[in-house]
Amino acid sequence: MELILKYFKDLSEEQIKQFELLYDLYHEWNEKINVISRKDIDNLYLHHVLHSLAIAKIVPFVPGTKVADVGTGGGFPGIPMAIMFPESDFTLIDSVGKKLKVVDDVAEKIGLHNVRTIHTRMEDVKDQYEFVMSRAAMELKTLVNICRKNISKQQKNCLPNGLVCLKGGDLSAEVNPQFKKVATIYSLSEFFEEEYFKTKKAVYLPLCL
Repeated sequence: MELILKYFKDLSEEQIKQFELLYDLYHEWNEKINVISRKDIDNLYLHHVLHSLAIAKIVPFVPGTKVADVGTGGGFPGIPMAIMFPESDFTLIDSVGKKLKVVDDVAEKIGLHNVRTIHTRMEDVKDQYEFVMSRAAMELKTLVNICRKNISKQQKNCLPNGLVCLKGGDLSAEVNPQFKKVATIYSLSEFFEEEYFKTKKAVYLPLCL
């Protein structure tokens, strides 16, 4: 939890409490369902919560922003981002229903009122969002193809509406040549000094231009 407070100093008491509650809730659920690798569950705040919050460093969503999390799994990056931006609306989408049960339970128990889940594939989602975000290991081209239709043309934020995804390693094959001129690649070590983030990246791609 100290990691979160290190980089996000202006959290409300309610937000701090919500972040604190995640530890026990995810540990309890991980005993029933392998939501997070059992070897990795003790790194919840570093590898999952803080990693998710890198998106908050790229685009601080204004109130009323509608955001979709594709392939949310157990709720990352959706749950941490929903805590960070309580006045924005987050739709967490996954094709695996048992993982969404975890998301629903966590959201309810920490008092998150700006989260809903949809048990489906993104290809079948009709709703519109200002941003789509993802931490799923899906190729960028595939992600763009399935979510472009869902990007609203109504602008609210400091960046044009589009896609923000968390990635690792060398992204040259994914970004070149199709997206090279419009994509922005962020090294997460720009935001967080921990060793874990040295190879972690984020890609922002405007999709409403």
